[in-house]
Amino acid sequence: MRGPRVALFATCFNDTMWPQAPRATVTVLERLGCRVEFPRAQTCCGQMFTNTGYADEATPLVRSFVDQFGAYDYVVAPSGSCVASIREQHPMLARRSGDEGLAQVSEQLAPKVYELSEFLVDVLDATDVGAYFPHRVTYHPTCHSLRLLRVGDKPLRLLRAVRGIDLVELPEAEECCGFGGTFAIKNADISIAMGSDKARHVRDTGAEVLVASDNSCLSHIGGLLDRTRAGVRHLHLAEVLASTEQDPA
Repeated sequence: MRGPRVALFATCFNDTMWPQAPRATVTVLERLGCRVEFPRAQTCCGQMFTNTGYADEATPLVRSFVDQFGAYDYVVAPSGSCVASIREQHPMLARRSGDEGLAQVSEQLAPKVYELSEFLVDVLDATDVGAYFPHRVTYHPTCHSLRLLRVGDKPLRLLRAVRGIDLVELPEAEECCGFGGTFAIKNADISIAMGSDKARHVRDTGAEVLVASDNSCLSHIGGLLDRTRAGVRHLHLAEVLASTEQDPA
């Protein structure tokens, strides 16, 4: 039986800075039998424009997203932030522009767009994805995945099923890391203070690896960890789930 036809939305941030995360997403999905395709004309979801008040500039990206992904059974992205933007902002942007047809199409497409952990658990009914990662790990739940997508404990359920892993709880896990996109630029001092608190909690766990579902947050916390020479690696959830290392089994 053939698996579902899935389009990978890599997201511009990952495509530019962290391509290993979308590659790992493909590895996991194909391991579970999905037929993964990559629409080559895909681009930004428009969140950066929308969040900074440039709605007119964001609207063409809504049209582009519909054109690129509208024909697929499912769209999967390794970013809760971008998926939240597509679900929450795209219909609003289309309606604001006066294009009711685009708004309706965006609303129809939005439920088919999933953050990776949602898709694995809710659609594929999979928690054990065949991963092996023998390291001490702690997990940071990102704000958009936690508060807008409400993924709950899905990422943790996936991590608990990874063979060899030592998963430790992160203190004050649900506190924001302070990145917030342009918030980190406009409010740098506050952002650094929030990120420093998060980095301290990560160090307190004794973890070798910090994991999250958004590389934007990982870049912020990871940068602070690197500056203090904490010796903590930071990896996207997809990278851990794709790992098999050298499983003795």
